[in-house]
Amino acid sequence: MLYSINPTDGNTISSYEEMEKDRISKIIEKAHHTFLNWKETDFNFRSQRMKKAAFILKNRNEELAKLMTMEMGKPIAQSRAEVEKCAWVCDYFAANAENFLKDEIIETEAQKSFVTFQPLGVILAIMPWNFPFWQVFRFAAPNLMAGNAGILKHSSNVSGCSLAIEKVFLDAGFPEGLFASLLVPSKNMDDIIENKRIKAVTLTGSVPAGRSVAAKAGAMLKKTVLELGGSDPYVILDDADLETTAGICVASRMLNGGQSCIAAKRFIITSKIYDEFENIFVRKMNEKKMGNPFDESNFLGPQASIQLRDELHQQVLDSINKGAKLLLGGIIPEGEGAFYPPTVLTNVIKGMPAYEEELFGPVAALIKAKDEDEAIKIANDTSFGLGAAVFTSDEKRGTLIAKERLNAGCCFVNDFVKSDPRLPFGGINDSGYGRELATFGIREFVNIKTVYLK
Repeated sequence: MLYSINPTDGNTISSYEEMEKDRISKIIEKAHHTFLNWKETDFNFRSQRMKKAAFILKNRNEELAKLMTMEMGKPIAQSRAEVEKCAWVCDYFAANAENFLKDEIIETEAQKSFVTFQPLGVILAIMPWNFPFWQVFRFAAPNLMAGNAGILKHSSNVSGCSLAIEKVFLDAGFPEGLFASLLVPSKNMDDIIENKRIKAVTLTGSVPAGRSVAAKAGAMLKKTVLELGGSDPYVILDDADLETTAGICVASRMLNGGQSCIAAKRFIITSKIYDEFENIFVRKMNEKKMGNPFDESNFLGPQASIQLRDELHQQVLDSINKGAKLLLGGIIPEGEGAFYPPTVLTNVIKGMPAYEEELFGPVAALIKAKDEDEAIKIANDTSFGLGAAVFTSDEKRGTLIAKERLNAGCCFVNDFVKSDPRLPFGGINDSGYGRELATFGIREFVNIKTVYLK
């Protein structure tokens, strides 16, 4: 059985019977046969259904937001915003997919030569719990519009969200079986990846999960796109507006309970402004109220599970034992639920979990650098490479640093890193490879075919 457990109180919300191999094979086979018809539809036909999916999301926002908050503890206002963002990505690709995938004429010696983009077939998506709707829709909207079919293996603790997403597409008029959920534990993925009808795999998750899936898919010569999280550095330079910058940094660290791959995790501050920034930052972190995620006044809900909360706390303790100084939080509160308070560590140096690892929760690591060059060196001293940001009042300086000096897939100036349907999203190094969203994302799982006419 798979269990959905409310992290706010520890009570079981629902249980789901694991699908057996025979049923899984039938679901994948149906997706393939549905794809054969779907790929023959035109963009207008697909677009009308994707627009309807966006309409349904907007209409069911409160219902879906409550489900999300119950299953993984996201504050209700943030859950509503996530559903709204999913509607946006549906509308965006409904409007732009045809243009993104139109034939491209290439001048050669031929009478005519061009590149065309054809769907691959059934794409397997292995998705995490932290953004249980957005992670799925940013995969599904472009791929269904491209003419592919989708099979979703969601995180077991958000199985209710998985089935709700499947219902959105079905109610929007997409053919039955084109997008389907598999209720299976992560340990049972090898047979699914090996299935001959699965043509490619996309995964958002941990580095070990990414390595495992990439190895299995690679052995089958199946393409993968991996988004594996990060330890995003935010560089704060001498000329930054500290009050505004600290507010942005705190929001990034605390959004979604700090359980975000692109949340700010390491804050690298030049020595001239370090003390002032630290004081402002700790004050603003302390202002973030923690409690029941259904209470609109709370910015921080529980972590997604007791196990994840305890793993985070151990990383904090290990960092302190290695010399980090605790400025705020760091104590598991009494009572029920997987709560962990806003926490700030300073004196963070290489070799500590707070420096080396991804802390998936509301824990900020403050690092002092003597100047800009050292700050950037520290920022790039990581095995990850998903997002990064720099804060400065000099627009030209910030743009140069973001463009040429920070090593990450998404680099922002004077704002926190975020995903946007209009911009490609993804990382480098241990943060994975490939891109989602925008033109680059919709072209990941298509046959980029050359046609040459003599």
